[in-house]
Amino acid sequence: MEKYEQLAKDILENVGGVDNINSVFHCVTRLRFKLKDEKIANTDKIKALDGVVSVIQSGGQYQVVIGNNVPDVYSTFVEVAGINPEGAGETKSEGNIFNRFIDFISGVFTPVLGVLAATGMIKGFAAMFLAFGWLSDKSGTYQLLYAIGDSLFYFFPIFLGYTASKKFGSNIFIGMAIGAAMVYPTLAGIMAGKPLYTLFEGTVIASPIHVTFLGIPVILMSYSSSVIPILIATWFSSKVEKWMKQIIPDVVKTFLVPFFILLIVVPLTFLVIGPVATWAGQLLGAATIWLYNLSPIVAGLLLGGFWQVFVIFGLHWGLIPIAMNNLAQMHFDPILAMTFGASFAQIGAVLAVMIKSKNEKLKSLSIPAFISGIFGVTEPAIYGVTLPLKKPFIMSCIGGAVGGAIIGFANVKSYIMGGLGIFGIPNFFKPGSPIGSTILIVIIAIAVSFAIGAILTFIFGFKDPANAKAETEASGRETETLIEREILTSPLEGEVITLAEVADEAFSSGALGKGTAIKPHNGKVFAPASGVAATVFPTGHAIGIKTDEGAEVLIHIGLNTVQLEGKYFTTHVKQGERVEAGELLVEFDLEKITAEGYDVTTPVILTNSDKYLDILVVDDQTVKVGDRLITLVI
Repeated sequence: MEKYEQLAKDILENVGGVDNINSVFHCVTRLRFKLKDEKIANTDKIKALDGVVSVIQSGGQYQVVIGNNVPDVYSTFVEVAGINPEGAGETKSEGNIFNRFIDFISGVFTPVLGVLAATGMIKGFAAMFLAFGWLSDKSGTYQLLYAIGDSLFYFFPIFLGYTASKKFGSNIFIGMAIGAAMVYPTLAGIMAGKPLYTLFEGTVIASPIHVTFLGIPVILMSYSSSVIPILIATWFSSKVEKWMKQIIPDVVKTFLVPFFILLIVVPLTFLVIGPVATWAGQLLGAATIWLYNLSPIVAGLLLGGFWQVFVIFGLHWGLIPIAMNNLAQMHFDPILAMTFGASFAQIGAVLAVMIKSKNEKLKSLSIPAFISGIFGVTEPAIYGVTLPLKKPFIMSCIGGAVGGAIIGFANVKSYIMGGLGIFGIPNFFKPGSPIGSTILIVIIAIAVSFAIGAILTFIFGFKDPANAKAETEASGRETETLIEREILTSPLEGEVITLAEVADEAFSSGALGKGTAIKPHNGKVFAPASGVAATVFPTGHAIGIKTDEGAEVLIHIGLNTVQLEGKYFTTHVKQGERVEAGELLVEFDLEKITAEGYDVTTPVILTNSDKYLDILVVDDQTVKVGDRLITLVI
């Protein structure tokens, strides 16, 4: 815990504290917050924290991207915040319908994704060993491996009953009991027998009847691996539970509430909810396949090309339940299959950046990002490397699009929801079938995606944030390969000196931030960039500007001038007001301040200078208002 304790405390403070948190949970790389007011969160400060890759606000969630260490950071965070991890994900969804849908889907599926990927990998490897002839389907080794891999999928409604109930804020064990009833083995055995009669015979929804409940025919369905029926049943259960708690006396609530809920919800699930939801799932699966069959190549281009964009905004959650439904209804899925090359295109671009860049910090970021990407976790690559450089991200999207088109053209499908990255290859082994050309096509697709991402990044290049100090010293000028984050103009007319020359250790040591200082020729201070007057001291001797690009600039007029208590200073802006570049901020009487014995040297510093790779100050000895003064480099 100690390793991430300070990071957890800093995140907690800057999201607005516990009182601003409705819920928090994590996925593979992100802390996902539901905040009461996202405007309270200090996004810039969170982004600048050591250990935070980026911050994304999408789908009604405030997502703090951590990377591979997110489980440890999450466990530390809930302990520091005093949040019960079992209840950390419970929240009432707010916002528009789309945001509520994304929030619900992510909240239900995120807790099981790790185990889902693990069991899928085991199931995929078992299918691969069978296809290679290394194991027989009669061997105990194969049967045990398959049982381990298939366990979660077979009993999926039980797991979703837990996570959905937790999301709805209802009794999680009731949700699990509903899911368990749906996959009860005896009912599956009944379905194998001869039906009593068939409802809707001769139609697409013909349904054999094997049993009745109170004389009402029960349409038994195979709910193993299903998604939609349990989600609807659990939602209905949460409504019944709320109603039951209002009418049942407290003294008997403990057992009578679940007693009546199960007696009401489970039969209704078998009689109505399950069949209708299953038919809806079948129609949804048929609709996706119909769209896919219209043009698999176009579908592959779009899904493969935009998959990483979907991941950035959390929109991929809308496709995951469709893919799971396809696997449950048709035992295959083409949707996620077409996105498989995207992560390999991403690491291809990262490899090109790692080789081509001369910046040591970028190279060091690229190595772990590349390794994570091999295993399908691309957030470190996206937020740490390709997206900030822009062009490599675009090239990776092109690579993913081509890979998706290849998979779409070859009509390749996945048969399990398994691992990511290289561990996802077994997803394409069809259980019980010999190895054919499918795996070869998958390998070709990911190889092409990787190659396109790498080659295009090499050809089109990127603006390399090369080592600013080394190149400046070698060339005596600012290198053209720097990424200029922002230009700050001079707020005063006067003589430029280094901070080291300032007769105040707090400034000269750089403890307050990097920058420069100006010995003013007159008594007017102007805004060095557009932004907000974040701090205006009542004495008028100092003003802090937070620029539109995120720079936090402090202009301190004179040394120890706070002792003048505002005498000789006139401010023209108020704290919190917006200012435009070149706008008059403060006027001061230069002659009178000097006559009172004060040094009027004015430091201009970046209080968040650690956010930048380098801060370059002009070599000119004198500057006028509006001249380039400081270049901020990332």
